[in-house]
Amino acid sequence: MVQRLDYLKESPSQTAGPYVHIGTNPNWVEISGVWQDDLGLVLVGPETKGERVILEGRVLDGAGNPVRDALIEIWQADADGLHNAPAETRGVADPAFAGWGRQPVSEADGTFRFETIRPGRVPWPDGRLQAPHVTVWIVARGINLGLHTRLYFGDEQQANAADPLLNRIPEPARRATLVAPRTSRDGLPVFTFDIRLQGEAETVFLDM
Repeated sequence: MVQRLDYLKESPSQTAGPYVHIGTNPNWVEISGVWQDDLGLVLVGPETKGERVILEGRVLDGAGNPVRDALIEIWQADADGLHNAPAETRGVADPAFAGWGRQPVSEADGTFRFETIRPGRVPWPDGRLQAPHVTVWIVARGINLGLHTRLYFGDEQQANAADPLLNRIPEPARRATLVAPRTSRDGLPVFTFDIRLQGEAETVFLDM
């Protein structure tokens, strides 16, 4: 006998809501015993080559309020422009550099902070060199698909002006949402990158 199908209702879709921290960063939410240290919190060590830099910023909603349950991941090349990945065929990346980081934002104010190194330049598919950049991925409650963007360094004006991806964005104000201005603190360069999910000055998100 064929069963009736009209009594089962479609369940609501789900987003990467607050449970994401339980699965990816249990120690952050005070769940111990899963693993000793949450993965992705440390990118550099004493032997890592390259210039140390700080990447920090906030995740903001359309009204300019902090998003307090977002999770940020970053990927980048090492100081020589090589990725720590099996697909890297141009050479061997620095074994003392992870090349990948993960961090939940602060529940108090939606801020994040990574200590890493300035990446080297990576070739575009046609061979042109891209400006130094860091790939950024954001998930949070209310986001159905992770958002992908890039952080460019504000003190790399010449390289940024020639970057193949930045030049695909025609409006200067939109390009500027991907460029983190430089300050300094305790002798280290600090690049501030605020991620605006929508509204005025919304960050450019990539689908490529």
